[in-house]
Amino acid sequence: MAAVDPIKLQSEANVETAPILSVTPAAVQIIKMLLEQRQIPNHVLRVFVSGGGCSGMQYGMAFEAEPRDFDKVVTAADGVRLVIDPTSLMYLQGAIIDYVDSLMGGGFRIDNPNAVSSCGCGHSFRTASDSEQASGGGCGSCSH
Repeated sequence: MAAVDPIKLQSEANVETAPILSVTPAAVQIIKMLLEQRQIPNHVLRVFVSGGGCSGMQYGMAFEAEPRDFDKVVTAADGVRLVIDPTSLMYLQGAIIDYVDSLMGGGFRIDNPNAVSSCGCGHSFRTASDSEQASGGGCGSCSH
């Protein structure tokens, strides 16, 4: 990952001492731009994991009008808010969200300390607890 200083996010309750999630300034800039382009400035960005992908688990993001009950809400620079459900938080604790732009196109990249392996496309991963299981599905983006 590029040598950028991620912005550390804390819960709004300010109870956590370790960062729930970090997001780079480049990612904050893109999230804010997308919110403005879609004319939904007060929406939150849900970051989640679900089963599937070529490594067993896959990342997902979606804009939503408001957090759900039991979501963890974190606030980044410029008032950008992200929400994470409790199950996804178990897999994403300490992750860094970045936005990378390359000749092949740009996209969000998640550097996840909980992942013991990731597929070539970077959209799916496997944790230590599910590393013994066979990989499920296939994301179609890489040649695993």
